[in-house]
Amino acid sequence: MVIPGFCYYLYAMGSSSGIFTTAEKASLKANKIKLKDAAGMHVPQLQQLLDVPLQRAREIHGLYEFQAIPSIGIQFAKDLLSIGCFSLGELQHKTGPDLIHELELKTGVWQDPCVEDQCRLVVHYANNGDTGRQWWHFTADRKAYRTQHGYPADRPAKPWYELLGYPAR
Repeated sequence: MVIPGFCYYLYAMGSSSGIFTTAEKASLKANKIKLKDAAGMHVPQLQQLLDVPLQRAREIHGLYEFQAIPSIGIQFAKDLLSIGCFSLGELQHKTGPDLIHELELKTGVWQDPCVEDQCRLVVHYANNGDTGRQWWHFTADRKAYRTQHGYPADRPAKPWYELLGYPAR
């Protein structure tokens, strides 16, 4: 489910530049397909047009679909792919706490709390569509949940900001 109104927005904001490889962009150009128009394509169309494996077509589709959610950028979209989520439909039966736990186990670090808020947003969006909520509208829910339930015992001890590339705190 791609929201057509956001397709041009994604293109205008430059989000599509992080989606395609140089070869894939060349294939789109050769077929006279604009980057913004690729956002509305289904997985089989992308696979055939770009001559890529099914998995790669699913990744491209997922990157577009996730970034159509207000306040979700390419990095978080890539995070969702890294834990095996490629469409909003796959998120409908998940929860924000489950998603953040999967991501933290995958990355080996605990994430910034706003990332959990983003997890809550994408699950909400998958189940309810666009209700006008942004990731920060889920902060109170996260805080209440964590006050009541805490964090999983196997949550990584190392914080996200200790990864390479982040300044020391």
